[in-house]
Amino acid sequence: MFVLVDMVDTVRIPPWDFHKQLNDAISEELNKKLANKVVYNVGLCICLYDITKLEDSYIFPGDGASHTKVHFRYVVFHPFLDEILIGKIKYCSQEGVHVTMGFFDDILIPPESLQQPAKFDEAEQVWLWEYETDEGAHDLYMDQGEEIRFRVTDEVFVDTSPTGPATATTDTSAQPGQSTAPPAEDSIEKKEAPYTLIGSICEPGLGLLSWWNS
Repeated sequence: MFVLVDMVDTVRIPPWDFHKQLNDAISEELNKKLANKVVYNVGLCICLYDITKLEDSYIFPGDGASHTKVHFRYVVFHPFLDEILIGKIKYCSQEGVHVTMGFFDDILIPPESLQQPAKFDEAEQVWLWEYETDEGAHDLYMDQGEEIRFRVTDEVFVDTSPTGPATATTDTSAQPGQSTAPPAEDSIEKKEAPYTLIGSICEPGLGLLSWWNS
């Protein structure tokens, strides 16, 4: 679930932090820059583990800060595929069951990966498993806040780096007095999570812990 990742970065220490020990100042700046941030194709950065190498520090003309190239190891949340994790149901939607681990919320279990047969209750806004027994079917609800055990089946990284303005199309010319701005619904883009885990609870023994404890 958590891995150590070797990283290299040039850290800028402002003059008002020169009274601190260099390692302490660098650690503070690295955590300020990386903690709780997603690094593309790496994972969710948690905290600095240690500094393995410090290169020479430089002060450049026009900038009173010092610049030091640092080799370090960082604790990163990046579960491997097929790893089994425990989280809590944050909410349900037509897309599936959304799960949180407290420090990480972008976990989705799509409908096809739920215990089958499953259906979505529109009135309650929850997914339920139609559990067959000798006495008939029982509806087991996936309520908000319930602990759930799931298997990681896929991961999705999205590059959310800022991009330039979209190139305007020149297919049609605007008439006098006609607005050239895009429609409001086109100009609003859906914000995507930079890192999403896709899970499954289809295997026997996985699912809500309350199902198996009761």
